[in-house]
Amino acid sequence: MTRDLSDVRFLTVAEVAEMMRVSNMTVYRMVHSGDLPAVRFGRSFRIPESAVAAAIQTPISDVG
Repeated sequence: MTRDLSDVRFLTVAEVAEMMRVSNMTVYRMVHSGDLPAVRFGRSFRIPESAVAAAIQTPISDVG
């Protein structure tokens, strides 16, 4: 299965952190835990914009 990546926009960890209003470390934790899919380029990660949008729209479970 071939996927056309020409229309996929990738964001840096810093860009995702700014969009989500969290720290860079929080984004790294989400990537390493598998909550946020990412592609690794050398020593840096790139996150698809669609994955960020999905993560933002996912409801937070009620704790307590």
